[in-house]
Amino acid sequence: MTKFIGTGVALITPFNADLSVDFDALERLVEHNIANGTEYLVISGTTGESVTVTAEEKKQLVSFITEVNKGRLPIVLGIGGNNTANVVNEIKSTDFSAIDGILSVSPYYSKPTQEGIYQHFKAIAEVAPKPVILYNVPGRTSSNMLPETTLRLAKDFDNIIAVKEAGNNVHQYLELLRTKPKDFLILSGDDDLALGVALAGGSGVISVIGQALPKEFSEMIRLGIAGKAKKAYDIHFKLMPIIGLIFSENNPAGVKAVLNALNISKSYVRLPLVEATNYLNKEIADALKTLGKS
Repeated sequence: MTKFIGTGVALITPFNADLSVDFDALERLVEHNIANGTEYLVISGTTGESVTVTAEEKKQLVSFITEVNKGRLPIVLGIGGNNTANVVNEIKSTDFSAIDGILSVSPYYSKPTQEGIYQHFKAIAEVAPKPVILYNVPGRTSSNMLPETTLRLAKDFDNIIAVKEAGNNVHQYLELLRTKPKDFLILSGDDDLALGVALAGGSGVISVIGQALPKEFSEMIRLGIAGKAKKAYDIHFKLMPIIGLIFSENNPAGVKAVLNALNISKSYVRLPLVEATNYLNKEIADALKTLGKS
């Protein structure tokens, strides 16, 4: 479980102008994170535009990233959805030889009860060959996995080892931290709250902005986990403007604009997402200049 303490990054899927996958940019992105302090990589999360990436492209992304990574960092693979049988079948048919964990989103659109969420993840835990990180993101799923459901799953299944909590709800974070089993990891899915969660006893973050600014963001989280609040907040206050900007229109268009400004990848996204506006690109450029990144 120590593999997943610190900063994981939810990698974007870079695209070329024709919206094919830009593997050259993806290699630059992976190397950028390995060289600058990221603790682990997350493939095929929300930020990776997983809903518009085909099954064949997903296999190509996993193969390419694992080849570039060469075992240097742990890798987490996103496998989730609102059709439990399909999720179970994908897990059964996936090669996990180079994968260290599974990130699985709480069922979206269907709006199941808490018992339905429990039974969904029970089915996943029973077939998962790798540790499972639950992913609660009610802003996208329209269904909040309550702390009692998360903790029931944590207590009932040894291979459910963490939750990526992304409800932007401080009280829910604190309730999870207060009542969790000793070795269960609470990971922030909210970049703006990640430091506070770490200082309160959380184990880290699966971050969006972290992939663009891995040196600063991962150091902030390490300081937070160590309880060094003053030094950690010095970094946090510097990063606050850019964190706010990348989520002001849509994710991942915001972080793709940052990565474009850093000459790591281009800004292209697949519909129904659209690229960051000229106004946001200018705001991001100004924020990066303030950070000494331009």
